[in-house]
Amino acid sequence: MRMTESHPEKKIIVIPAKNESPQEQAKKRNLRVAAYCRVSTGDEEQLTSYENQKAFYTEKIMKNPEWTMVDIFADEGITGTSTCRRKDFLRMIRQCRQGKIDMILAKSVSRFARNTLDTISYTRELRSLGIAVIFEEQNINSIYPESEFLIALHAAFAQSESESISANVRWGKRQSIKDGKVTFQYKTLLGYEKGPDGNPVIIPEEAETVRRIFEWYLAGKSVRDIRLALVAGGFRNAVGNTDWTTSNLRSILTNEKYCGDALLQKTFVKDCISKKSIPNTGQLAKVLIQNNHEAIISHEMFDAVQLELARRRAQDGRSRKSAPTGRGKFSGKYALSGLLFCAECGTAYRRVVWTQHGEKRAVWRCTSRLDYGRKYCLNSPTLDEEPLQQAILNAINSVMSDHSALAEQLRDTMEQELAPIPGESMSLGDIDRAITDLGRQFTALLSEAADADNADGYTARFQSISTAMAEFKRRKAIIQQLRQEQDQANHRMQRVTMALKSTSNKLTDWDDGTIYQLLEKVTVLSRKRIRVTLRDGLEIEQAVEQPKRRKFI
Repeated sequence: MRMTESHPEKKIIVIPAKNESPQEQAKKRNLRVAAYCRVSTGDEEQLTSYENQKAFYTEKIMKNPEWTMVDIFADEGITGTSTCRRKDFLRMIRQCRQGKIDMILAKSVSRFARNTLDTISYTRELRSLGIAVIFEEQNINSIYPESEFLIALHAAFAQSESESISANVRWGKRQSIKDGKVTFQYKTLLGYEKGPDGNPVIIPEEAETVRRIFEWYLAGKSVRDIRLALVAGGFRNAVGNTDWTTSNLRSILTNEKYCGDALLQKTFVKDCISKKSIPNTGQLAKVLIQNNHEAIISHEMFDAVQLELARRRAQDGRSRKSAPTGRGKFSGKYALSGLLFCAECGTAYRRVVWTQHGEKRAVWRCTSRLDYGRKYCLNSPTLDEEPLQQAILNAINSVMSDHSALAEQLRDTMEQELAPIPGESMSLGDIDRAITDLGRQFTALLSEAADADNADGYTARFQSISTAMAEFKRRKAIIQQLRQEQDQANHRMQRVTMALKSTSNKLTDWDDGTIYQLLEKVTVLSRKRIRVTLRDGLEIEQAVEQPKRRKFI
């Protein structure tokens, strides 16, 4: 006989509610409440709304006996598409993470953030911390998980609205650019201030600093040396202090506004979320407005500086670490830095100080030999600085004994470089008019051929016009190339002329600024011979009297 197992009797046990003390009840009842306010712009109307929001939430929290006010967090004139610039918003989030806030009040989802990702991310984090965000206009409490769909929906609408506003702003700015309207950032623009009529006005003292920077650079000073000279001289920058930086100086040297022009749309904002400004490398059209305002420096000086910047970049080459031939970057502290080259490997020479038997002496050495030994350059010599400098002076003086003779040579050189194209008798204007006339003929012939029953007879005429137009365009391109070369030659001549005016009939002492203006390149042919190339293209081979007693590997 099988025994039936008996089951224990079901019991129901009621666990009584916890009797909270009055203090515990009061603590639970008094929620620590904060409010977040934000306006997007800094105009008077928006700022009034901003103050009204703060006053409204202060009163609302203080009137509720079950609430304790933590703070009113408010960001004034800050965009809502990104939280990184909203200092008070981030401060509020930090206090939430520290357990100092129980609930947040916000007027709407768009006031909290206009970025969908930020809105969802922060409301989720706050929900995990047990902190509710109350969006009053939408009547949404983020503490409930089912509210996330509504929050995401309203956040998406807010982001879309921001993108639309941003697109309208961009369109407005680009229309202003097309109309030639220029906006100046006077806070960071040395030498100018906003005049009574809204146009830029030159500040004489600051303008003189700008001129010094350009003149020093053309005289051969490096950007680093210019910075040191400005700091030592107590010159003030655009923000009123003497804390100059090399990046700031490079910005000045490349700023076309100093010659009276304005290049618009050099940068653009990629999107309204990141607000990241990126360089315009061809994605959008640029607009150059010439003679927009009073210039501090001439166009000629500005163009000369741009050519010099390009020349130094070309001579610097790649960094020494990535260049097996040693074409490293040099400071430009000395006039020959970036001007003295090895004939064997083409690498720039570098100044070093060697010590022998307790005696220090300055020498110039091929950088490739210094960095890699004989791996890339076998026979480049080491040159003592003093005899090298004297040889360069002798080379320059050999053509500078008579200023008038040198000036005549320069004129001859210029005439050769600027000589017109053989057989070219038409000006650019004549060629443009000829091309326009041929274009009209082509269009008229096209219409005539379209109406004709048989267009076969028009082929030769079309071919004749096309050939003539191609020939005129070829001649135009040649003339334009010549003009570009003429401009470059003119700059070289101007540089040499400037140097000649500042010197006597003969150079007796080594002056870095003067030498730098005169020299284009110095090539070390051997231990006893160099080739000096002046900025006008003239080349002089010169002997170097190196001391016999000093011998290095």
